[in-house]
Amino acid sequence: MPDAPLLRIAGLVKHFPLGGGLLTAPRGWVQAVNDVSFAVHRGESFGLVGESGCGKTTVGRMVLGLIHPTRGRIEFDGQAIQDLSRREFGRLRRRMHIIFQDPYSSLDPRMTVERIVTEPLLADRRPPRAERRRAAAELLDKVGLRAADLDKYPHEFSGGQRQRIGIARALCARPRLIVADEPVSALDVSIQAQVINLIQDLQQEFGLSYIFISHDLSVVEHVCNRIAVMYLGGIVELAPAANFSRCPRHPYTAALLAAVPLPDPHRRAAAPAMEGDVPSPIDPPGGCPFHPRCRHAFERCSKEKPPLVPAVEGHSVACWLNDGRGLE
Repeated sequence: MPDAPLLRIAGLVKHFPLGGGLLTAPRGWVQAVNDVSFAVHRGESFGLVGESGCGKTTVGRMVLGLIHPTRGRIEFDGQAIQDLSRREFGRLRRRMHIIFQDPYSSLDPRMTVERIVTEPLLADRRPPRAERRRAAAELLDKVGLRAADLDKYPHEFSGGQRQRIGIARALCARPRLIVADEPVSALDVSIQAQVINLIQDLQQEFGLSYIFISHDLSVVEHVCNRIAVMYLGGIVELAPAANFSRCPRHPYTAALLAAVPLPDPHRRAAAPAMEGDVPSPIDPPGGCPFHPRCRHAFERCSKEKPPLVPAVEGHSVACWLNDGRGLE
């Protein structure tokens, strides 16, 4: 991989106001994302995993400019997004796209497939209708649909077919980075593998980089090169996919892996299940955010927040336990 990453995120923070209005101050703040930093290389699939509400989708939407960060820095292809004018960011934004989780709500039911797929082209220029139709037909062929589907509407397709339409739309402007936000979680299990294989094939053909957001550890492990585990708005572990399940170094990661059902009970991970509930992001605990649920926690965990530091080559962890050398 090239030394310079395609995407670099440093100290990303997002706090949402709780209540309040035009003339009244917020009652508090929802700390959705706290000090997240990572890089995505060209041609890489970077996974973000964690429980619902951990902030992974918020990170993906901040990368795309759909949500403005409270603070932090996002650089895409060497350009700091915050330093760009609205017009400059609009040009840069066409090199990034998103595949939404729900193929039912992400497609406009009043639009034909041709209009949906070529909509990104209309934001930049208005090529002739024949050119748009030809481009849409080529993209449908890439995702396993037919040119005969161009004049149909979303309600005429199954869930898997709708997600293929969404993937074709994401490819239309020839982006370099795609944020795939739970792209198969709303699909029938029987077709999830087909869509995952399609996403991987398109990455090779178009030279794409992915931020792959999911709560399904097996899917992310199969698709991604590296995986970041998020808990309560922060990254607690960052590991190569090859080491992710074999050698978890944070108690939260170990507990997530232990919760995955295995067909062989003798191969079930030995890590304990998590205790208690996720703390409120409005009033997160001091020190390590996971310490109220961690059976390994000791005094330092409640007082100091551990930084994300390298434990071994390519593997970083934010945990005071054994200085991140692993779980015993």
